[in-house]
Amino acid sequence: MSDKMKAIIEQSLGQLMEDDTFLPHLQEDKRKRAHDSLVSILSTPNHIIKSFLRISLENGRITRIPAFRVQHNNTLGPYKGGIRFHESVNEDEVVNLAKLMTLKNALHDVPFGGGKGGVVINPRKYSEAELNLICKKYVHYFSDSLGTEKDIPAPDIGTGEREMDWMMAEFKSIHPGETYRGSFTGKSVLNGGSLGRREATGKGVYYTYRYLLHDFIKENINLMNNHKNKPFVQTALQHHDGPLTIAIQGFGNVGSVVALEAYQCVHLQNKVVAVSDRNVTLYNSDGLDIPALISYSNKHEGDLPTTEGQLKEHNIKATIKDRDGLLTSNVDVLFLAALEDQIHRDNCQDIKAQVIVEGANSPVTEEAGRFLSNKGIVIIPDILANAGGVIVSYLEWLQGRDTQFYTEEQVYELLHQKMKTTFESVFPPFFSNTLPLRETCYTHAVMKLSTILYRQGKLY
Repeated sequence: MSDKMKAIIEQSLGQLMEDDTFLPHLQEDKRKRAHDSLVSILSTPNHIIKSFLRISLENGRITRIPAFRVQHNNTLGPYKGGIRFHESVNEDEVVNLAKLMTLKNALHDVPFGGGKGGVVINPRKYSEAELNLICKKYVHYFSDSLGTEKDIPAPDIGTGEREMDWMMAEFKSIHPGETYRGSFTGKSVLNGGSLGRREATGKGVYYTYRYLLHDFIKENINLMNNHKNKPFVQTALQHHDGPLTIAIQGFGNVGSVVALEAYQCVHLQNKVVAVSDRNVTLYNSDGLDIPALISYSNKHEGDLPTTEGQLKEHNIKATIKDRDGLLTSNVDVLFLAALEDQIHRDNCQDIKAQVIVEGANSPVTEEAGRFLSNKGIVIIPDILANAGGVIVSYLEWLQGRDTQFYTEEQVYELLHQKMKTTFESVFPPFFSNTLPLRETCYTHAVMKLSTILYRQGKLY
């Protein structure tokens, strides 16, 4: 996975170096040396910190749990990235996600660097007291590397505001007298968290899709018509007016918010016909009752109904299908809000959706992405779509420093403004050239990081 990000960085730099307006002062040998330096700097992390957390379980047994914190690059500011609790966590994955965070923050002009953390556990198999101890031990083992101006973790898969509250409290106890409110983001509002943080990623994911298919096309119809012979443009124009059928993989903090945004949207003619979680896919060609599903999920530890009895009891009309069948559903739009590598070489030929939105990180493999893009399918990539979490984390960090807090409405307004600025930078070149949207975003992010590194004198 680390090699994948290196290839992306090399490809982006290769394209930039062919543009005379990029670092114009560097010519010939100096330009080649700068290219090699940038590849080296951006494709390797500054620090990989690994430890084994010593945990006393309630059954009296002692276990050692692998844990990671990767700090990729802090050119733009303190390292920033979530802490993931999942059985699949490994060093390569965490390194890859830390690199992605660096590029994501650069793309959206968020003054943070890229970091990521992970603990190799299934949190469902541990009691609340054991999870509390795991969180405390994580902070204890990595405390020298964390801090408001150093490295600021946030929630990720398997963690949430509860875990961030625990971790911030432990950081405060280890570092008495130091500023602590900004040491973690994604906290509960009572502990200095921001209103709207839990919903931020999902709202940002949906807003990205809505802006592309509604706002941007409406405001740039002449640009679209000038390039309507290109497959990406044809796909976008065909799905501009709707009606649109939607399937959503994952019904957690991101997927459920996306579903509700689509259900309530007045700008596009959306109909959410399928949703899935780790157990099941639910389908209704007339559209699912999203508020009822969210209500059920909130009462059942995040799970969707899995039996006819449960559906009937809660007056939910749906057909129960296999969990993995959602990916190949006959729908217009597919939101991926679960885990990595969900669409790959073995199933990409069966994908029927014409617009794919990455709410999760890297849910479409590189090979599958090329295949789908060559067919004219528009893939709105993770680096662009799911930045709502880190943007509102930045707002939370600012609020913690100033001890002045925004209303929920203000948070969403600032989130949309920030993302809209990014869209205005990447959508015109995407529709004007032949590069997929993912590569357009990567090139924009690498250009910003490279320019700043050059101006800081770090390429010599």
